[in-house]
Amino acid sequence: MKRIVLLSGKGGTGKTSLAAALVRLAGPVVAVDADVDAANLALLLPGVDAPGRTFVAGRRARIDPALCIGCMRCVGTCPFDAIAETPDGTARVDPLACEGCGVCANHCHVDAIAFADHEAGSWTVRETDWGPLVHAALGVGEDNSGKLVAQVRQVAARVAGERGLDLVVIDGPPGIGCPVHAAVTGTDLVVAVTEPGVAATHDLERLWQLAAAFQVRTALVLNKADLHPGAAQAVRQRAAEAGVSVIAEIPFLEQVPRGLAAGLGLVDVPALRAPIAGALDAVRALLA
Repeated sequence: MKRIVLLSGKGGTGKTSLAAALVRLAGPVVAVDADVDAANLALLLPGVDAPGRTFVAGRRARIDPALCIGCMRCVGTCPFDAIAETPDGTARVDPLACEGCGVCANHCHVDAIAFADHEAGSWTVRETDWGPLVHAALGVGEDNSGKLVAQVRQVAARVAGERGLDLVVIDGPPGIGCPVHAAVTGTDLVVAVTEPGVAATHDLERLWQLAAAFQVRTALVLNKADLHPGAAQAVRQRAAEAGVSVIAEIPFLEQVPRGLAAGLGLVDVPALRAPIAGALDAVRALLA
């Protein structure tokens, strides 16, 4: 089984649109939306979702008001200021501020504080015409997205094994932070998606350095390549210097945003099928 992950140094480069296009051309494969903070690959891969499964990350303190004697030791010792005194003289935990560290329980002499698993999001498997899609949604204000990315990747690997599918296409999160680390770990190829421009090129450099640190080969797709010929040439030159293959150049076409707004994908635009098919062929060659 091979795993490729599509990444971008910044948001808005067209990474998710390209991921959906590759899935549709390569299917049946296992697709993964690892951008759990803002998952939208499912918009381009319609299908039927299985019942959602809870993602548990960490724990949160709970104070039993029937046992609390109002000593307020927990209020003074909580390092996150997550506990406050209530009007009735007992203590109350703010679940949004609590980190589950356990300091409060260590200072409670009547064992009024217990801990419960924290539901931080959910995930599910969708059945599409091009294979299963594993996607998830992190809860509002949660900060365990790297762990949820690892969860959906584990599910995808299991589903691929059960169904005998030999390719997993991961739509990764933007940037180079913890969720990206979880998305790129153990993959066989990073497909970096960028566009001509100073900001995109700068962030692309950081992405290449990250992939190199994880010892994962990188290929490049230059999206909207004709918007700024000078900047596009600068990207090509820098890629050549870094030993990164440019496996596709996709032009900007006005029908693309119109099609996306209507729920269509890149492969539904006839002029784009050839460059995307070429990118898929190049990916398969690099994985061979």
